[in-house]
Amino acid sequence: MKVIQWYPGHMAQAMRMMEEQLSLVDAVIFVLDARAPASSFNAKLRTMAGEKPVLYVLNKCDLSDASASAFVSRMQEAGRRAVCIAATQPASLRPLTQAMMQTASAALARAARKGVERPVRFLVAGVPNTGKSTLINLLSGAKKAVTGDKAGVTRQKQWVKCGKFELLDTPGTMPPSFADQRLARRLAYLGCINDDILERDEIALALLEELWARCPQGLSARYGIEGGTPLAMLERLCVRRGFLLRGGEFDYERGANALIDDFRKGRIAALCLDDLSDAEEAGLI
Repeated sequence: MKVIQWYPGHMAQAMRMMEEQLSLVDAVIFVLDARAPASSFNAKLRTMAGEKPVLYVLNKCDLSDASASAFVSRMQEAGRRAVCIAATQPASLRPLTQAMMQTASAALARAARKGVERPVRFLVAGVPNTGKSTLINLLSGAKKAVTGDKAGVTRQKQWVKCGKFELLDTPGTMPPSFADQRLARRLAYLGCINDDILERDEIALALLEELWARCPQGLSARYGIEGGTPLAMLERLCVRRGFLLRGGEFDYERGANALIDDFRKGRIAALCLDDLSDAEEAGLI
């Protein structure tokens, strides 16, 4: 499989911008995808945050399974501040704001001692397409930040006033390189990497192999897949969905695109691809 590597010039610029803005904020929010918390953890961002308090938000928990809560518990045991939410759901607003207030408690106490009343400032960062802008819109109660279902929608910094908070929305930023291509592939499954640089048929075959190992019932229920090689499973999907070319040949491209889209939208199964050992290796816990 082709090695996955995506670190365009605008990401290096974004890292420099965030470093310049750190002195203006009280704390940092790192948004992770609850379906792959370790894969979506960019250790470079954690290093950049320095001594600033950090809140890890595992977003899209509605598309994950109970493992997401296990990640949060383990991170909290390791001394991390973490919360699991679905930023598209209003019910997530309360636990998120509570976690933010706890994260910024030292800054609030300092301001109170000085008799100063001001918004608490957070820098919001993460790899692309983890839902940073959706989180900001949840807090603001309006669509103040631009969102999209593909990587790289946010390209410029943007300050957003959200009641008692001021949030700096930043471009998604990947690590300069991937030491573990398994984690890179999982980001590709989730749409965190620009699809234009990917071999989507290879990604689809790798995803089928991983899904069959983790949730075969989801593939069986949606596509009638009963095992076999990844290619045989993709062909079964094509038959089930009617993705056939003239002469009865399989339309692998349509099949691959349908599989990836179904997975990203949670139509196959609610699933966490990472486990706690991945988090330990990535330095998340």
